[in-house]
Amino acid sequence: MPVPGTSPVKRNTLRQQIADALCDEVLAGRLPAGRQFTVKEMADQYGVSATPVREALLDLCAQGLLDVEEHRGFRVHEFTFEDFRHMINARNMVVEGLFRHSVEETLRTMTPQALASVRRRAEEAERAARSGDLDILIGYDLRFWRELCGLVGNPYILDFLQRLRVQSWVFTVPYLRRVPDLRGRLWAGHCELTAAVTRGDAEVSERLITAYNAHSVALIERLVSGDEKG
Repeated sequence: MPVPGTSPVKRNTLRQQIADALCDEVLAGRLPAGRQFTVKEMADQYGVSATPVREALLDLCAQGLLDVEEHRGFRVHEFTFEDFRHMINARNMVVEGLFRHSVEETLRTMTPQALASVRRRAEEAERAARSGDLDILIGYDLRFWRELCGLVGNPYILDFLQRLRVQSWVFTVPYLRRVPDLRGRLWAGHCELTAAVTRGDAEVSERLITAYNAHSVALIERLVSGDEKG
């Protein structure tokens, strides 16, 4: 069964290209939770051999997005609301600690180019959030947080947080798509947070991050429970 929204990929760095393309499909909800497929199906879809597809799928398994089903292929992982809570709690603890203890060091080492890039990402993500454009927001939000957290220069923390954010979006997107109009529903404090980090205000940074996570949990909890339909 073809996957909507995909197209053949170039034959250089196939493994990463396919992994990125499939990750985008999962994030967008075009490969929904529980969806089963085989290596052959994806290889045919992308017009490539089975080897880079299998490698890409195993990479996504390592990221927690897919599960291997013995003798049956792969399945998109099904996260629960409890999983989502744990993701939020984990990233909350890491990010709060990160900025609380690293803001001054970050300010000393950040380059004007890096800061300008974070500000652009913040503006783009905030604009998409305020307009309720979920498809645009996902990419910009991921880039914003990756670049913001990347200012502290710890690749292990960066990769861990990025994985959590991708997983969080994978869980929340299907619920958010049920809302007819997301304008005014999504967190849009990207620029305010960037300004707080830039001036070295760890207290305000921590408060904004806590508010962001609380907002995300409250909104999704209402959608999961059916208390908020849109």
